[in-house]
Amino acid sequence: MHGAWGRSGLVAAALLAAACGSARITFAGREGDVQTERKTVNLTDVYEERSVTVPEAAGTATFRYRLLKPPGLGEADRRWPLVLFLHGAGERGDDNAMHLKFLPKWLAAPEMRERYPCFVLVPQCRKERQWVDVPWADRQSAPQAPRATTDLAAAVAALDDVLTKEPVDPARVYLTGLSMGGYGTWDLGARMPDRFAALLPICGGGDEQTAARLATLPIWCFHGDADAAVPVERSRAMIAALRAAGGKPKYSELPGVGHDSWTPAYRDPTVLDWLFEQSR
Repeated sequence: MHGAWGRSGLVAAALLAAACGSARITFAGREGDVQTERKTVNLTDVYEERSVTVPEAAGTATFRYRLLKPPGLGEADRRWPLVLFLHGAGERGDDNAMHLKFLPKWLAAPEMRERYPCFVLVPQCRKERQWVDVPWADRQSAPQAPRATTDLAAAVAALDDVLTKEPVDPARVYLTGLSMGGYGTWDLGARMPDRFAALLPICGGGDEQTAARLATLPIWCFHGDADAAVPVERSRAMIAALRAAGGKPKYSELPGVGHDSWTPAYRDPTVLDWLFEQSR
């Protein structure tokens, strides 16, 4: 589910990277490293490893997750925003490492941590499972299931775990995800709209019948109009439903861009600035 960009997407991303200073970030030889002009950051070092246990069938299931902490943690009486990131299908597994790509990787760069000091929570969906049990390639939505999947419930349990243990600002908890995680963002946001200050769903889809629950939330949705993995109609339908319900979502449909609409979205400082400005 991780397709190629169109030419316009590449050009736009290059301009956006230059605008925010992120052109200085290059990727080291190992998958888990981010290299900047200052130093090389090993992601499995800066992202703390944790776990939660949730009910499943007649027993329980344990899920590991990763947590990046803000660099100024420890300042008296200060609370920090938190970004809950739901990865795509290509990062599923149980290694608690493969999912540290894209936004989690970019937010770990020292200059990004200075600009956006926050907690970054990254749960991992298991192989052959989904955040939401719906077909990704369908152009029509399916009704939201009565209950969240076990893997999405584990993401909520991880969020609760962090909120209990860390100085998170509960008014500045943000939910975002790409592809399979875009579906998860729409689904979880509709189940728990009062828990999030903003949603940033990318190349996913949701159940339009849930739009009324989301209408008052700040939402910025991205999708490439040349996406061959998740039809752009899925985002268009959600945005239309939100507007019909009285919402005022932002929608960026990227001309000529395929499945990878997350890079131009997450690498645009305007988008991240907008996200971190939101508060309940």
